[in-house]
Amino acid sequence: MVAAGDPAGLAVGDVREEAGAGLEGLFDGQPVRLGSARWCGVEEQVLETGTDSVVWLQTGDQPAVAFRFEDRLRDDAVEAVAGLRAAGLRVLLLSGDQTGPVTQVAVALGITDARAGLSPGDKLAVVEALRGEGCRVLMVGDGLNDAPALAAGHASASLGDAADISRMASDVVLQGNRLRGLVELVTVARAAKRIAFQNFAMALLYNLVAVPIAVLGFDTPLIAAVAMSSSSLLVTLNALRLRLVARKAGG
Repeated sequence: MVAAGDPAGLAVGDVREEAGAGLEGLFDGQPVRLGSARWCGVEEQVLETGTDSVVWLQTGDQPAVAFRFEDRLRDDAVEAVAGLRAAGLRVLLLSGDQTGPVTQVAVALGITDARAGLSPGDKLAVVEALRGEGCRVLMVGDGLNDAPALAAGHASASLGDAADISRMASDVVLQGNRLRGLVELVTVARAAKRIAFQNFAMALLYNLVAVPIAVLGFDTPLIAAVAMSSSSLLVTLNALRLRLVARKAGG
């Protein structure tokens, strides 16, 4: 693998990234790869179906070495998924990880549609397919491989500690790294749309009533001023209700 010694002196040069696969560079004149099993030349029959996430390291012609990690859900992940489903949204899990850990996470979250082993292009294809079915997709992601799918969604969100490219591709960045913020986002967005339509309706009703009265000469400057100020105040107060919705959604 890598020779023992001072870790600070172990430098890998000419590093490049292969999207959805891993990293490749040169160490002591030998090629080094870190990433997925296939990227590191691991044969299909060697792959295991455990519940741990596995990252492989291959140095030169030596056999690849596996590093295993146990996935841990965010504290509010179960609550967030339950809240999204309660809001009437269909939740899908798209991951580049192996089937084992993805299935385990999906079961813990109560997600029935989970897809593993996806490349960035695969995730993008899923989003585009959903859009083709008439779905309005809210894509949520935090990794480099999520950026294309984030850009393709009708709306997209990432967490504050997400990769820079993911945050740049997202319409919303959730501060505080709380997945529960997704439920607040959906609730406030729906309320904002509803209140906007209400304000348009009130403005239309005002004009349908006020304009004929003014044309027929039954209006006076004082009445017109009071009516206009009252309608503006009513619309403003209705819009301020959104603050109450946001406060309630935020807990």
